Amino acid sequence: MHRHGYKGRKFGRETDQRRALERGLMCALIEHQSITTTLARAKEMRRGTEKLITRAKKGGLANRRIIMARLNSIDTANLLVDVIAPQITRDSGYLRIEHAGFRKGDNAEMGTISFVDTIDLSKKPGKEAKK
Repeated sequence: MHRHGYKGRKFGRETDQRRALERGLMCALIEHQSITTTLARAKEMRRGTEKLITRAKKGGLANRRIIMARLNSIDTANLLVDVIAPQITRDSGYLRIEHAGFRKGDNAEMGTISFVDTIDLSKKPGKEAKK
C-alpha cells in the first residue's frame, strides 16, 4: 500500500491530540516570536502558521474569526492580526527554521523556528488609543 495523497506528519498521535499540539505550538510562536522544538514539528507547524499570517495580512472580520478558530487563545489571534501582521512586509516566507543540534535524551533533531522580519511587540494598538 502506498502513501499517496496523504499530507502532513502524524507524530504518533491521534487527530485531536495532533491538532492540539499544533495549536499550542502556533500560539507559543506568535506570543514569543521564536521557539525551539523538534525539526519535524517545526516544519509541520510552519505550514499552518504561514497560512494564518497570510489571512491576518488580508484582514477583515471573516479572516479574524477563522484565525480565532484555529488558535487556542483569542488574545493571541488579536496579537497576530493587530500587531504582527501589519509589521510584516513580505508576501510569503514569513518564518525561518534553523537547525539547533540534537536533544540530549533521545537524540532527536531540534530546530528553532522564528519570524524572518523583526517584530516590535510594543506597538500594541491598545496603548496608542489610551494616550
